[in-house]
Amino acid sequence: MALVPMLDLRPSPANDIPHAPANIEAEQALLGVLLYDNTAYERLSDSLQPSHFFEPFHGRLYGAIQAHVRRGHLAEPILLAEQFQRDPAFEELGGIRYLADMVDRAPPAANAPDYARVIYDLALRRDLIRIGGEIAAAAQAGDPDLSGREQIEAAEQQLYMLAETGAASSGFMSFSDSLAGAVNMAAEAYSREGGLSGLSTGLRDLDKMLGGLHPSDLIILAARPSMGKTSLGANIAFNVARRYAWEPAPDGGRKTVDGGVVAFFSLEMSAEQLAMRLLAEVTRIPSDLIRKGEIKASEFGEIRDAAAEIGESPLYIDATGGISIGKLAARARRLKRTVGLDLVVVDYLQLVTGGEGRVENRVQEVSQITQGLKSLAKELAVPIVALAQLSRQVENRDDKRPQLSDLRESGSIEQDADVVMFIYREAYYLGRVEPRDNTPEHLEWTEKLDQIRNVAEIIIGKQRHGPIGTVKLHYDENITKFSDLARESRFEPH
Repeated sequence: MALVPMLDLRPSPANDIPHAPANIEAEQALLGVLLYDNTAYERLSDSLQPSHFFEPFHGRLYGAIQAHVRRGHLAEPILLAEQFQRDPAFEELGGIRYLADMVDRAPPAANAPDYARVIYDLALRRDLIRIGGEIAAAAQAGDPDLSGREQIEAAEQQLYMLAETGAASSGFMSFSDSLAGAVNMAAEAYSREGGLSGLSTGLRDLDKMLGGLHPSDLIILAARPSMGKTSLGANIAFNVARRYAWEPAPDGGRKTVDGGVVAFFSLEMSAEQLAMRLLAEVTRIPSDLIRKGEIKASEFGEIRDAAAEIGESPLYIDATGGISIGKLAARARRLKRTVGLDLVVVDYLQLVTGGEGRVENRVQEVSQITQGLKSLAKELAVPIVALAQLSRQVENRDDKRPQLSDLRESGSIEQDADVVMFIYREAYYLGRVEPRDNTPEHLEWTEKLDQIRNVAEIIIGKQRHGPIGTVKLHYDENITKFSDLARESRFEPH
């Protein structure tokens, strides 16, 4: 039986695209190689998936071969024919004789990667044609619920997904593929011999409680003003960026092996102010003295040397005030495509806007923002740390340790977040109730303030995949730096 192109044999989902680019012969050749020599599968890139085949049956056949090979089983025509007995397309194309004929005409196994690249590239082109048509149709229709900018953002998201994963949307994933991903994550964690499973914050005690920052997680870091939430967010971002190390990936890109590339959206503070804080952290020279110019010549030399040392750290700061969630997402996607991206920090959540569409109230807008951040974390497969402001009701309690209910517009924030952390510094409140000088109460107050002056509590109020509790850190207010607290017992699990 001669193998013939199947463009006209029967309807295919991709055939609604006029003159859809496809190469049936390349698909047949690749499948023939794999059926003849299963070891050829090891030469293929992981990016090729069943959905990339133009002929639907070829996609199902490739998926079956893939599953057999991954389990260490033989994938050959007789065994696979039994699996496809109830598949109408299998009988229509010739049954087992069709598989056997592909094996008979199989090219050398060394050519398999070339055929796979052709199939993958053509699949991308078909998706580009489809997306382009949808963009044109949406723009022509003029959907009243979507502004032109929102349509651009939606199109950019589809193009990003296509560029990153080879598909405009992931759709359903088989349970076997899900299990394979879970086993790979477990293998990576096991290989670290008890090390972190996520991205290190640079704070050992916090890492131990969280297991690091995990891809796809939305982490909310909330506090009242002056508690140090921007400082902690900046400390984490800088700790990740300055440890960045990479190795070449099989696709020619870079694979992060330590630290990471960080995007810091600073909606409240300018890029220069944020950089000033980081210089103070590295040099241990108070940032207010740097800002006022009250430093010695030797200290200025230290600042200049520190700037040269840390200037290569992949920390990218966007200081656009009042940025919309759509623009934030678009810029994060662009950074990941052009440079890479391993962590996003947003300072702070309540300063992000929902976009151009009409929103009835602020609670609804915050819900839209938190859902957008969670979706972005999943889409980019990076952790997003979003700082948040707490409501004033904290100040009305005797115990001013924050609770989940203290989050402003708390419902959606608490619901969408994977982790919610609060910063509490007792010294901040104690310092505001100084007794009269030269009294026993003042002496007692001074002693207690000295004990807790540099202690900060990080209260983990919610953690979807781990315990809640409190981590105590050291906080140096002069250089706005959080670090590990030097004491034996630092954890107070709930």
